[in-house]
Amino acid sequence: MPEILEVELYRALAEKGLHRTIDDVWMVDARYGRGGTTTSRLKSALVGRAFTEARRRGKLLLLDSDGGPTLGVRFGMTGGLVVDGNEALDRLLYGPGVFGDKWVRARFTFADGGHLLLHDPRRFGSLELAPDEGRLGPDALSIGLADFRAALASNPGRSAPSAPLKARLMDQERVAGIGNLLADEILWRAGLEPGRRNPLDDAEWRALHKEMRSTLRRLGRRGGSHMGELMEERHTGGRCPKDGAELRTATVGGRTTWWCPQHQL
Repeated sequence: MPEILEVELYRALAEKGLHRTIDDVWMVDARYGRGGTTTSRLKSALVGRAFTEARRRGKLLLLDSDGGPTLGVRFGMTGGLVVDGNEALDRLLYGPGVFGDKWVRARFTFADGGHLLLHDPRRFGSLELAPDEGRLGPDALSIGLADFRAALASNPGRSAPSAPLKARLMDQERVAGIGNLLADEILWRAGLEPGRRNPLDDAEWRALHKEMRSTLRRLGRRGGSHMGELMEERHTGGRCPKDGAELRTATVGGRTTWWCPQHQL
């Protein structure tokens, strides 16, 4: 599923669609738009213009245009970006593993004949003109320890300060970019139980921040959020790669969660 690492790859691919005049826009229907975004509004705002910069904040791809609004692209569980037939990833967890025209939900046609497509089999993604970037917390790839600690300990987002630690880590209004797979991997590496509600001490805050940063770097080099050590053991009877204990599973923060009862406290 696209988390911060996958969307960073999409951002890099989107640069191939910059500074090319947009000749036409198509979106499957108004339900794929957010905040009142429709095909007609997309055409009015973007046809005749060009995307000038590809940015990312957390899991949100942001495409700025020359004199027009910014386009926000959310990828949901199986969304992917395709530019001129090129894909950023050859594998996306929970996706079909193949490209299908029937799963194209939006198309931006350039005057030179090329295309930027949003390919989304499960249709959980969306497009939004002028998205509210201010609702997102600091980006997980760049946030420092003090800001990270303050974001998870305070109450800026949907989850309360007493919510399970994993729910706070995935709250995009606190820290932008961490999804289900990365949250489990980070907490497993940091030795912290996903459902924990007790306050963290200084050493635990430092460990959590350090493992978040190092996990993002390591899995980014490997190829994505699904490339962690814990990934292959996320099943009944799976065992901790560190100590061999049988993993436990539950729903935490609305998501299926796996952790080791022996070293995650």
